[in-house]
Amino acid sequence: MKILITGANGMLAHDLIAVLKERHKIIAYAREALDITARDHVYRSVRELSPDVVINCAAFTQVDRAEAEPEAALLVNGIGVQNLALACHDRGLPLCHISTDYVFDGEKRSPYSPFDKTRPVNVYGESKLAGEKYIQWLTNKFYVIRTSWLYGKGGNNFVSTILKLSEERPEIRVVKDQIGSPTSTVSLSHAVKNLIETGAYGIYHFTDKTDGGISWFDFAREIVKLSGHNTEIVPITTDEFPRPARRPRRSFLDTGLFSLVTGHKPEDWQKVLKNYLSA
Repeated sequence: MKILITGANGMLAHDLIAVLKERHKIIAYAREALDITARDHVYRSVRELSPDVVINCAAFTQVDRAEAEPEAALLVNGIGVQNLALACHDRGLPLCHISTDYVFDGEKRSPYSPFDKTRPVNVYGESKLAGEKYIQWLTNKFYVIRTSWLYGKGGNNFVSTILKLSEERPEIRVVKDQIGSPTSTVSLSHAVKNLIETGAYGIYHFTDKTDGGISWFDFAREIVKLSGHNTEIVPITTDEFPRPARRPRRSFLDTGLFSLVTGHKPEDWQKVLKNYLSA
């Protein structure tokens, strides 16, 4: 397949390109080459490049900043995705879009399935849900993949932050009452590849395997242990660490449908993290 990837300078695209190029022809465009918020440019690019599938990695990902800049978040995560959905529908092309666990409110005690009701609790989640809705309203050939706690090379993420702080401080305070699942960009890249090769359109969840979810505290403690640092990780509550954007307390995603459709099962999060840090 000929695959057009938007947001090529982003953290996910770095590994996605490497995984996909082994079997497919890749056209990777950074924002400078293809701004998804510019509708005419999107239409023209999709028409002229004539890909077999479009994968959208372009996103406004600063969760706290979105509270102060809601229009900027909606422009990229909502209107930009609308533009891609319209352009893909016009050409009869499938669109693969990466979404988030933050479309949920975090009040469910069991894992969220793709069929659960969405209810974001922050602007970022609302903007990502807007993108999902536009895709569902405007085209019938799509893969929406919700993921969580993404980390990888070449981007700001929780793993890089903890590694940096562990070199600077003897102690790091990390919240213990927000539960979810880490996901490496390498894992997600293979998941995307497997899904778009099935032709099974729909909404799916994918994360690394955690058997019920872990806390940010658990995640930080494992990062420090595997990296060989002696920094103490101190558990605190969300109330002790106020942020501009509210976070869902439990956003653990059920990946069962994804595995059933693709035959691809997530690997254990500790194994994946160890491989990432070793590399």
